[in-house]
Amino acid sequence: MVPEYHLTIKDLPLESRPRERLVKLGAQALSTSELIALLLGTGSRTETALQLAQRLLAGNCRGWHGSGLRALQDASVEELSKIHGVGVAKAARIKAALELGRRLVAETRDSRPVIKSPQAAAALVMEEMRYLDREHFRVLLLSTKNHVIAIETDFVGSLNSSLVHPRELFRTCIRRSAAAIILIHNHPSGDPTPSQEDIQLTHRLCEGGALLGIDILDHLIIGDGIYVSMREKGII
Repeated sequence: MVPEYHLTIKDLPLESRPRERLVKLGAQALSTSELIALLLGTGSRTETALQLAQRLLAGNCRGWHGSGLRALQDASVEELSKIHGVGVAKAARIKAALELGRRLVAETRDSRPVIKSPQAAAALVMEEMRYLDREHFRVLLLSTKNHVIAIETDFVGSLNSSLVHPRELFRTCIRRSAAAIILIHNHPSGDPTPSQEDIQLTHRLCEGGALLGIDILDHLIIGDGIYVSMREKGII
């Protein structure tokens, strides 16, 4: 009897192997199918692990009606193991990896700070931004419950209303599904007193946020160990 031969990742050219690409470029450089191929390890007599991963994600499997990561998440080990080329061991590895991802998301969500005051927002950035020698305009993205999603740097340089584009700012907010935002920028002089340009920019961005349903909760100006909240000043 001719022994069964399984195509493996090693059958691919060196520069195309997911493991080598991960080591060289980082996990973020790999496609979803390449990451799943690393979990599978081997394919079958007729396809590599990468081809099997692509087939799993595309839903092109006999008796399998799902597609994408969501379908893999929802499937049981038994359902996955019945797919040609998978089996119980590979199915278990896939489910274990997806569960780790789910737990990481839950852990990250639980650990995100909640912004309840201008002081809390300023505290997130004060120690870094108070020493910057140029103006940095940043956006604190918040969820519906005011959990911090991210802090994005939108502009670096001499701040004026013509250089901070609402289109780019709100594109980031929409992409990250932010329900509300806090605008933040620093004054390298150390004096956080709002300039007329700061006030005009704030009003312009608030108008844009109102049109898109994105609430601008505040605009903080960071000085040397002190800050000004435009909300507290009645400017917003």
